[in-house]
Amino acid sequence: MTDQLIAPHRAVDLPIRGGEWSRPDADELEAMQEIGSATACSKLHALGVRRTFVEGPRPLVPGQKVVGSALTLQFMPQREDLASGLSQEYVERHTALWAVMETVQPGDVLVIQAYGSAFSGCIGDILARYFQRKGGAGIVVDGRIRDAGRIRELGIPVWCTGATPHYASQSELFPWAYDVPVAVGGVLCMPGDFVVADDDGPVVVPQALAPQVRDAAKDHQDWEVFSRERLDAGARLSDYYPLTPASREEYEAWRSTTSLPR
Repeated sequence: MTDQLIAPHRAVDLPIRGGEWSRPDADELEAMQEIGSATACSKLHALGVRRTFVEGPRPLVPGQKVVGSALTLQFMPQREDLASGLSQEYVERHTALWAVMETVQPGDVLVIQAYGSAFSGCIGDILARYFQRKGGAGIVVDGRIRDAGRIRELGIPVWCTGATPHYASQSELFPWAYDVPVAVGGVLCMPGDFVVADDDGPVVVPQALAPQVRDAAKDHQDWEVFSRERLDAGARLSDYYPLTPASREEYEAWRSTTSLPR
């Protein structure tokens, strides 16, 4: 007998690619650009969707913002008879990590499921550079990146839990699938969902609910402009934040005579 691991016939063919899905069109993306993550989160909560905030990832460069369409990548735990990083990083060119890069379209936000791993550098400088060149808008990683300094220099917006010197499959995870549902920071993200990320963190907006979120957010943003004006003029907070029936009526009259950005 020998203790050497003998790999059986693989039960799966990697990488796995999910089924067909649709990106929002350019007009839909444009219409969502003014929405911040806090507003998106609160409006989804009002619609009954309560797990939308991707807890954990923080902006690599504070002050950046992105709104785009989710392109998903799923890491899974390594199992040496199926997938491991023992062949060093060259093995990764045959994984979902390389495959997903060839599907990038302008406006995509790469959303990576990595279980909050502190050891897997899910994406580095070269891949981030290639993603950006193909029109990728931003990256949200439920885990770490590597080459953090170079990625900062690229200017591409990234949300992650920190940095590590490890390459993607050097530790306990392996790039497994893309174009599949992913779990990031306790949130389900489907391919094609909207991702809104800023200094408050990333929020996932289901694509089908985006028109409702957008309309509610526009009204919210407009009445906050009105409320700020009234509060700056000395009004009472309880009268104007949030609006009361009386101040709502006042706001409607104000809005009918005020030019606001659409």
